Formats: sequence, C-alpha cells, structure tokens
Amino acid sequence: MHKVAILAYEKLATFELSCAIEIFALSRPEYENWYQTEVVSFESQPIKATGGISIYTKCIDSLVDYDTLIIPSWNIHNKHVRLDMAEKISQFAESGKRIISFCSGAFLLAQLGLLQNLKATTHWRYADIFKQRFPQVNYVNDVLYTQDGNMSCSAGSAAALDLGIEIVRQDFGHKIANQVARRLVVSPHRSGGQSQYIETPIIKQNGAFSGTLDWAIENMDAVLTVDDMAERANMSRRSFDRHFKNALGTSPKIWLNQQRINLAKQLLETESLSVDQLALRVGYENSITFRFNFNKFVGVAPSQYQAQFNVSK
Repeated sequence: MHKVAILAYEKLATFELSCAIEIFALSRPEYENWYQTEVVSFESQPIKATGGISIYTKCIDSLVDYDTLIIPSWNIHNKHVRLDMAEKISQFAESGKRIISFCSGAFLLAQLGLLQNLKATTHWRYADIFKQRFPQVNYVNDVLYTQDGNMSCSAGSAAALDLGIEIVRQDFGHKIANQVARRLVVSPHRSGGQSQYIETPIIKQNGAFSGTLDWAIENMDAVLTVDDMAERANMSRRSFDRHFKNALGTSPKIWLNQQRINLAKQLLETESLSVDQLALRVGYENSITFRFNFNKFVGVAPSQYQAQFNVSK
C-alpha cells in the first residue's frame, strides 16, 4: 500500500488541497493497492485555509510512515518555515521519497534548498519572483509541470490535476490514469513537455486546422509529414508552422512525434508487438527512428516501458 501525506498549514490554498484530495485521497475500490492518503499537519490546532475554511487534520511529528508527500501550496511571502516541519521535510527528501508540490508549493521546497540544480516550475504569476529568489533552481517556463529526480512541481491552479494524473499514470499505467481523468471530467492528455511520461496538449479550434489535428491523430499508422498536414489544412508550410506554434506552443514536427509516442505507449500497455511492428503501427518508417523518439520523449526504452505497464502480462 502506497501511503501519501498531504501537508496542511496556515493559509493553505483550498483549491490545490482539493485537487490533492480528489486524486489521492478519494476512495477507489475498483483499483487494487490504491493510495492510502491522509491530510496531515505539524499543528495541533485546526488549519485556516482560503475562504475562511477550518480544516481538521491528523497531527504528526514525523513523515517516516509515508511514501509520498504533497505540498499543495505555500504563501510566497512567508520566508520563515517552522523548524520541525523544515527538518522533517528535508529528511523525507534525503531519504529519496517522492515530493510533489502544487502551484506555489515550489516556494517551500526551494526555501528548504531541496530544488537546488533541479528543474522546477510554479504559477506563471510568480515566475519572476521565484527566479529572483532562487537562482540556483533550474526554472522551466511554459510547462504544466516538471519532474526531476524525486521532485515534481506543477504550475498554477488546475495544473495540479495534470501533475496528479501524470503521477497516477506512472504508478498505475495509462489505462487507469485515463479512467481517473474521465471521472474528473478533464483531459488525460493536457500535459506539458518536461518529464519522462508527459504528453502534449491538444487545443481544440474550429475549422480546417482543428480538422487537420483530428485527421492526423486518426491516421497515426501512416507515415505522415508536416507537409502533409499543411496541405490538409490548405495552408502554406510557413503559415501552418506559424499557426501551429501560436495555437499549441510547439512545432508540428514535435507534436506529431509526441502523438505517435502517446499511441505507442497505449499499445505497449495492452498488446504484445515487436518493436518493428509497433514502429509501423504508429507511423515510423523503421524501428531505429521509433526507438530514438521513444527514448527522447519517454526517457526509457520501449521494452522497459512495456515491462512496467503492460496489463496483459
């Protein structure tokens, strides 16, 4: 059983706390070995959260019983961390256990020196402040979340759900993560691009451009090129590239490769295919190019991913 602690403290952000509770603390008896989660605090008194809400938590003096620690937010102007909490969080990090911050929660981890030389992100409103205060952190702009070692950070507000679903995907696989996302009525694919299992956002638009994206996804088994997509959208290649970048924040070539790898991950989880067969199913001309791109976007070899997530074995 994987034990999760959601840390509460004064002036806690209610929304980010709710995201953590919805994903990790909600009972899901349909899944084996689901998270066992508690909202904890180093305070003996009720916690005051945004909106004037009082929260009663489990008072603890140690985090040793937990496997994952979630920091839902942090007051960016609070430069003082109570000593016992700082020590326990630092010890938790030093043990190699997983720490997840939502939104401004990255400020607490950075204050404790736990993000030094690591990738991190936070709400875009706080980006400049964060970079000024913590120049030793490798801040990443324009992503929904980052993952570096045992540290994961989401951007602002609803990006907490994106990171949470990604954690579920890593722990339980693509199929269950999609089911959890559907229950939350959010997209399972609205993710940034900096971690080993992150997927690409698909922004729905009207007209030929949107239709081109749908057409490309439906024909992933074909060896499509960006020129093919531009022709389908009835645009010049230059106009298509510019429109694509403005709409999705990435190049059509990167997007196309990411969609192919997304499909490959799903097939690796549900079917037993050779690498050559899989490459053809997702639109690559050969397995060498497929292996290269899979390692680039996922961070592990296809065989390693299949060994971890294939549900048919």
